[in-house]
Amino acid sequence: MNSNHTQEQGFTLIELMIAVAIVGILAAIAYPSYAQYVQKSARAEARAALLDVANRQEQFFVDNRQYTANLNDLGLPSSDTESGFYGLTVAVNPNAFIVTATAKKGPAKKDVCQSLSIDEAGGKSSSGASKEECWGL
Repeated sequence: MNSNHTQEQGFTLIELMIAVAIVGILAAIAYPSYAQYVQKSARAEARAALLDVANRQEQFFVDNRQYTANLNDLGLPSSDTESGFYGLTVAVNPNAFIVTATAKKGPAKKDVCQSLSIDEAGGKSSSGASKEECWGL
């Protein structure tokens, strides 16, 4: 008996639902870790920007015998970090400064560390979470 009956190839609905469930479980596990990683990388960018501004302030002080509240005087074209997630502000007293990075948008806005600061002595502070958590100490 010669039959030309061919067997259909493909996925059943059950197999497809199992695959969708596996992808859903993996996404539910991976997304929170990914979101936390993105927040930490934005925070690292803010820390780097603060350290850069503090170093520039010290160089400005050596050259001018005073600190400046104007970021343009320090050679910075913008008052934002590179990605724009944090805004930078400088408060100046005659012989002291505090540079603060405040969350503006993106993953930084959802982060527990809403602002980070550094002063002329290298003192670090934060709001929203502990200094150790925000600065990675």
